[in-house]
This record gives sequence, structure tokens and C-alpha cells, in this order.
Amino acid sequence: MGPDDFAYHLPDLAIAQVPLADRPSARLLDALGEPVAHRTVSDLPSLVGSGDVLVVNDTRVLPSRLRATRPTGGVAEVLLLRAVDEEGTWEALVRPSRKLVPGSTLTVDPGLSVEVADDLGEGLRYVRLSSDGPLADALDRCGEMPVPPYLTTTLDDPERYQTVYSRRPASAAAPTAGLHLTDGVLKACRSAGARVERLELVVGLDTFRPIAADDLDDHRMHREDYEVPPATLEACRDARRVIAVGTTTVRALESAARYGPNGRTDLFIRPGFRFSVVDVLLTNFHLPRSSLLVLLEAFVGPRWRDLYAVALDEGYRFLSFGDAMLVGRANAKRGKTSR
Repeated sequence: MGPDDFAYHLPDLAIAQVPLADRPSARLLDALGEPVAHRTVSDLPSLVGSGDVLVVNDTRVLPSRLRATRPTGGVAEVLLLRAVDEEGTWEALVRPSRKLVPGSTLTVDPGLSVEVADDLGEGLRYVRLSSDGPLADALDRCGEMPVPPYLTTTLDDPERYQTVYSRRPASAAAPTAGLHLTDGVLKACRSAGARVERLELVVGLDTFRPIAADDLDDHRMHREDYEVPPATLEACRDARRVIAVGTTTVRALESAARYGPNGRTDLFIRPGFRFSVVDVLLTNFHLPRSSLLVLLEAFVGPRWRDLYAVALDEGYRFLSFGDAMLVGRANAKRGKTSR
């Protein structure tokens, strides 16, 4: 299989450019049964109950896009992806990487500079940040929210690209399915009998990049840090249904089941994958030819094409600020594998 197997026509007008003022008013394509039902995310508490565990990714987006000046006076851009150490070394996507030899220093502002170090390929570099004062303060001052490139409008409120339950600033993109949830919706889910548990997966570069390899066997996922608390794992083991909010939550839970509760994962979930934990997925509508769409087919099967066609016909909004759908695992009736 290759990326063309996950292609579909996405009209520009279907891409949501701005978030809704009221988060849970986003539309929800409920595909747990037949026929599908058209709801809103505010209806989620009516779809969960006793024994269900709703798991969210509480990572927070770092203001990690830095616009800088090269030694020649030209412009450069640095997208911080992962802190390597506590001395200011990061993995970053640097543009224009080919024009920057190791040791080049980029100036962001008088109090923040970036030294470009080793070339890791595909535009990735190690960089070292030097700031006058705490780095977090410098990033708050100079950094921009790294919204995806298909969003062409200015985000008036940066908090709208954060989940309401976000904690540690570390990610290069938001876990966007969670953008629809509010404290009120989560409280109502608890009142309906469901548990709400947290984990962290630091969202990295693959969120921005389509699959480039002609064969999925040749696609390499970038490694992402994750941590699943013991209480979350225990709740999932005892759950009637595990409902993952977003594909990043799926990757973290399934990685924890295979490799342990914390670490770095490059797990590539694709058709044929045997799920151990997740039964239901709340997810946004994804880019064509993306690894997220591959994960969706692994979870729900080729039915996703029919669901996407319905969503497009019904005027659903797609991608990061778009609407959502709720789907069950295709082989759920056969039961979970051993955990």
C-alpha cells in the first residue's frame, strides 16, 4: 500500500480556517451505529456511560516557530520539535537548512539566538538556543504558535489552539480532536458514569508532513515522547470501552501496551495492526495521504471513505479547526487482545 491508497478530494472550502467560538458546537458524525447520526460534540456525554474510559492527551503546544535573521541578512525559520537536553539543545526543522553550515548563528531578537548544528536530514537539525533569561520567557516573547500550513488566516486567540486541559508546553502541534472539549463537557461525561483519564504524547513533525514514500513499508515515523500514568493504564484495563480522544492518544495507549508506560515511540499504525487497548475513537477529519488517515483505516477499515464522503456532502468542516467523528474499532466484536 502507498499514499495514493489514502487519497481523496478535499476542496479548499471544506478546510476550516478559524475555530468555532463555542468549542463543543462543532459537528459530530456519530458512526458508532448504522445509519450514521449527525450530532454535535456537546452530545458526547449522552454517548458514554458507566464503564467507559475517555482518555485525553494533555500536551500543550509550545510557541515554537521562530522567525530569525541569517548572518547574511537573509531570513530563516526554526520550528522547535523536541528538547534534547537541559542546556538548550533541540531537534528542529530549519529553513533554509541547505544554506546553513554547522556553527551558523541566527538572530531571533536581541535576547534570543539560535546556533545551527548537525544536519539530521530532511531539513532537521540540532540547534542550540541562547537566551537572556529563562528560555520559556524568550519563547513566550518571540515564538509563534506553529499552526499547520493549510491554515492561512491569523489566529486571534492563541489559546484556541490549545486544549482546555493542556499542561506541559512541549508539542509542535495540538492534539486537535481535544480542541472541541470543555470542562463542562468532561464534567457531564463523568456525570454519565464515564471516567476521564490523561496521558501525554508530545506531538511532532509527522503531523505536518504527508507520506512521501511510495510504499508504506518505507515510511519512517519520527519518534515522539509519551507517558501514560499508571492510573490511566489501570482504568483502561478495567474499562468496558476505551474511548481515545484523537490519534495521538491512540498511539500513546497502543505504544504503552507494547513498549511500556513511557518512552519514545515511532509506532506506525496501519492496516493489519492489532489493537490492544482502544475501542472507540473521537477524531477530526484528516489530510489526504497522511499517516493519520492510515491509522484511521487500520482502526475502522475502508469504511472511512464512505464516512468522509458523507461528511463532505453534509458540509462538515475538515482538518485542525474542523468538525469531528466518533467511530468504533472494526474488529471490536472479536474482543481485545491480551494486555
